[in-house]
Amino acid sequence: MAPRRGGKPRSMEVDIHGMTQEQAKKRLEELLTRAGPSLEELVVIHGHHGGTALRDMVRERLHHRRIAAKLLSLNPGVTRIILKK
Repeated sequence: MAPRRGGKPRSMEVDIHGMTQEQAKKRLEELLTRAGPSLEELVVIHGHHGGTALRDMVRERLHHRRIAAKLLSLNPGVTRIILKK
């Protein structure tokens, strides 16, 4: 996490390995709803070797008013979510 002035993180990492699609979607929606305005990016680690269900949920079916963009990473098991202020 990169600290911002005042010590608040600008980026947060969340690992959803081992969760069902429903559990992961609920967890991410809760994080996005509770995220303060200083949080600019959510890095989601969903993996890719065990299947594509979590990756597809994050990249295609996860919608929230705070999401400005979803960026693919060089690591296929990670998706970066850029947040609106």
